[in-house]
Formats: sequence, structure tokens, C-alpha cells
Amino acid sequence: MINKMLIKDKINIEVDLPVFNEQDCLQKNAERLIDFLKSSDFNYSWRIVIIDNGSTDNTLAIAEQLKERYPEVDYLKLTQKGRGRALCQAWLKSQADIVSYMDIDLATDLAAFPALIDVVANQGFDLATGSRMMKESKVKRSFKREVLSRGYIFLLRHFLHVNFLDAQCGFKALNRKVIENILPQVLDQQWFFDSELLIKCQRYGYRIKEIPIQWTEDKGSKVEIFKTVGNYIFSVLRLKKEFKNYEK
Repeated sequence: MINKMLIKDKINIEVDLPVFNEQDCLQKNAERLIDFLKSSDFNYSWRIVIIDNGSTDNTLAIAEQLKERYPEVDYLKLTQKGRGRALCQAWLKSQADIVSYMDIDLATDLAAFPALIDVVANQGFDLATGSRMMKESKVKRSFKREVLSRGYIFLLRHFLHVNFLDAQCGFKALNRKVIENILPQVLDQQWFFDSELLIKCQRYGYRIKEIPIQWTEDKGSKVEIFKTVGNYIFSVLRLKKEFKNYEK
């Protein structure tokens, strides 16, 4: 038990929060995350980085205030939008042993976060991701979102032969090997980033583990569903072509 705790204390965890115009929920949910990490059985060294990617409201000012108030919090300011862009820049700058991220709406219950980190820190996996499609998961979302999600994973299985169940859950952790070897190969800077990261990890033999979560849909999500679906289809076909050319 003592040895396990010593190993944990030496592992540095970075929790990244990509945000765009989130002035209404940033402070409340960032403080909720801080309280959870301080009060739960989370025996790792940790820091939180708020990544403001092009906000035009008071998001950056709130991030600055959080940094002043909490020594565990920092922020990174970007001028361009894009969740993939935000995470790439933060992770490539990071010195942490394990990087992670979650959506600022905290749609995924924080109770699953220690298990997410443990998968990478202690179980030998390179990437851990929350899955809303596992039978153990408890999910509340609209019928439209459910149909679109299942249709999307069917598309990935048909064209790219993926073996994971959920490609887009905003709740992930990964190790240095993935950052150094896979992240530079991920081209998408927007919402397809999560899928491409998982697909290329699987493609090149990195170990992925999905964990069950409790997830509640954010009714105020800024994702433009039909525009995003079009981007996904184009990106899936791009990857299929890329992999086919690689095999020649």
C-alpha cells in the first residue's frame, strides 16, 4: 500500500479545460473540480489549465481571477477557436506525466475521474476515455443525440474498423507516449479531434481502455450538430484515404 502511494505521489497530472465563451459556468465548475480534487481520494500531484480559445466574453478575465485565487490553476490564451487546437497546444507544452481533459459543463460525473487516471497511471494503458455506450454507463440525452451518436460509431466501424464504443466523449487521459508520437499526427483542430486521436492510437497499436461513466447532456451545448456531422463524414473519408495510401 505504501509503495503504491509513493508511486502515485510522483505522477503529475494535468487537467485541461478548453473553453469558449463560458463566462456563465467557468468559475462555478472550475471551483467544483478543484474542491473534488482536494477532497476526494485523488493522491496525485495535479494542476488545472484553463484553455481559452478565442472567447469574446469575460471568460479570460474569470480564468485570470481563478489563477490568482488558486495556486493549482493556470490558463492559456489562444486567439483561434477549436477544441482540438486548444488541446494540442496545451498538451505539447505540458510537462505532466499524464494529461487529461474534460468539458467545462462537467457533463461527465467527476466521480469517474480517479478511475480514468488510474487506467493510465497504474493499469498499463496509453489512453483512457469515458464511454457513454457501455452498458454500465448511465446516460441522459435526447433521442436525436442518441441516434446521431450510434449512427456515427456505426460509420467509424464500417469505414475504419474501430473497436471502441464511443468516439466523442469529452473525458480523456493519455500518457507521454501518445503526446509525443500520436498527437503530432492528429490533423483536425475542431470537434473531430477526439475521434482522430482514438483512431490513430488504435491504428498504431496503443492501448486504449474505455470506462463507464454517468453523463448528462448539456442542453446549452454550442455544438452545431448538422455542420459537425458534415465535418465528421469528410474527416472519416480523409482518414480512410490516408490509411489506404499508407498501406501502398
